[in-house]
Amino acid sequence: MKRFKTYLFIGFGLIGGSIARALRSYENDIKIIAWARHREKIEPALNDKTIDEIADSPLSHLDKADIIFLCAPTLSNIENLKAIAPLVPDDTLITDVGSVKGDIQTAADELGISSHFLGGHPMTGRETTGYASSDAMIMENAYYLLTPSKETRPEYTEAMTELVRKIRSIPLLVSPDEHDYATAAISHVPHLIAAALVNTVKNADNEDCFMKTIAAGGFKDITRIASSDPSMWESICRSNTSNIRSVLKQYSDELKRIDSILEKGDFEQIRTLFKESGSYRSGMSDRRTSAIPRLYILYVDIPDEAGEIAMVATLLAASAISIKNIGIINNREQAEGALGISFHDEASMNAAIPVLEKHNYRVIKN
Repeated sequence: MKRFKTYLFIGFGLIGGSIARALRSYENDIKIIAWARHREKIEPALNDKTIDEIADSPLSHLDKADIIFLCAPTLSNIENLKAIAPLVPDDTLITDVGSVKGDIQTAADELGISSHFLGGHPMTGRETTGYASSDAMIMENAYYLLTPSKETRPEYTEAMTELVRKIRSIPLLVSPDEHDYATAAISHVPHLIAAALVNTVKNADNEDCFMKTIAAGGFKDITRIASSDPSMWESICRSNTSNIRSVLKQYSDELKRIDSILEKGDFEQIRTLFKESGSYRSGMSDRRTSAIPRLYILYVDIPDEAGEIAMVATLLAASAISIKNIGIINNREQAEGALGISFHDEASMNAAIPVLEKHNYRVIKN
């Protein structure tokens, strides 16, 4: 089986950095080179020895790499692919990590490099971006979609599949077209819906911003992805327009169906709607990594007394458990517990539960 010893990353943020960290954790005799538009943002990766060298340009070191990861935004990956294609040796595998596969596969076909191009998409992420937020742990148990074309050499698919397993992700093989339709449904359209729902409430709110005041809780949870990077989502929508529109049409039709049910007063159908959707959702995997990054939140019942929030924070700090945010939940229609505590990772959240329960706090896991 083909083995990769020298890795070149073109673009080096959250996902590229996390893959590189994972590779460094599980392999000792490899060389990792990275390039980013702003050198200063990846110098920490050199300092902490995640990478061995910073490339001067995306065109340098191409002849030395066994595998090249394109880790910039979707459209930038295509531009970088066009720039490097004439210079990359035929025995070097090129892959990417973008959430849209059709456009970059078409580019690879047109450039005549389909035999050694293999699209990839790690179904993981965080709310924050950049190398500083990267972590090998976010790759663990995350689905990593691989989209070989009919021209991709089987040995590259085999080697990339093994690499994905090596960084403890779960490889799934799918065609570029099937990938783009699926991600439109489970990721791209939900982000657009969240943004539209927030804007609907904003436009319906009064001058005193009453809706905004009481929106904390369930509404804020289900619309948190509306705060995603605007530039990234513009790029995704440009690249996957037809699939997004197709799924949006289906969603629009479903909303019209619900409106018709309400108009007729057929409320048993509303019960059926929630029963069917609840049943389908319950059957979904509870993996901690996905296309939409998971929140790690605990809700805690505390008495309305001075010093209670400080007491909880102190207990966690004494156990060396870091918290991301802490605050009172004023609207608790969809969340039990008066205090909400968010954590950076699942391990910290799980460690906090016995600490709080030992001191007789009632803890509700999100």
